[in-house]
Amino acid sequence: MRASLRIFAAAIVVLSPPAIAQSTPPKATPSAAQRRAALLDPKSAFWSVHAPATVTADIETSRGVITIELVREWAPVGVDHFYNLARAGYYDDTRFYRVLMGFIAQFGIARDPALANFWGAQTIRADSVRTSNVRGTISYAQFKPTDRTTNLFINLHDNLNLDTLRFAPIGRVVQGMDIADSLYFAYGERPVSEPPLGDVKRLYKETNTYMDKEYPKLDRILKITFRPDSAR
Repeated sequence: MRASLRIFAAAIVVLSPPAIAQSTPPKATPSAAQRRAALLDPKSAFWSVHAPATVTADIETSRGVITIELVREWAPVGVDHFYNLARAGYYDDTRFYRVLMGFIAQFGIARDPALANFWGAQTIRADSVRTSNVRGTISYAQFKPTDRTTNLFINLHDNLNLDTLRFAPIGRVVQGMDIADSLYFAYGERPVSEPPLGDVKRLYKETNTYMDKEYPKLDRILKITFRPDSAR
């Protein structure tokens, strides 16, 4: 199975930032053309931007808004990567494709199959675990810490066993945990299973087209926006 799908224990599942980078406030919203260009060029200066120390983002979903706070001190490599992918619009119009009630809600496969496959192969460096995977925290899916790419999950329960497996949270839900709990879960592991239950190759080959046909009740991320007055 692709590295980007992983989460241990029912498992959950990286681009190294340059040594010199700048922190840019979230109000510096890139244009649609800039976002598309960045997604096609992993060497763009776009990816060298550091996230603010803490920043709030609204994840607008088909169920409502989930507001999260990224904490760079917890996992600087992981936070910067997610921050820049979200600024580029990578997560817009994507699906919560793996929701396990009382465990996790996972997302991170781009709407564009070419982008999903390309960025799903770009791993980032490991972060140390500096806080626990308690309910509401957000971590990358992985088999090992150097497998992280684009896929993340919201902990729907206190999953402290993931701490020992070196899952490093990058932030937490600060509002809308009831929305996270309400995400459609009846498909369980099927979207990421091998045939005949699912088809991982089609999942990455067709992304939204496949998911919307075979798993039409999956909830969606419509877009992620950063609050310009939230950076500290």
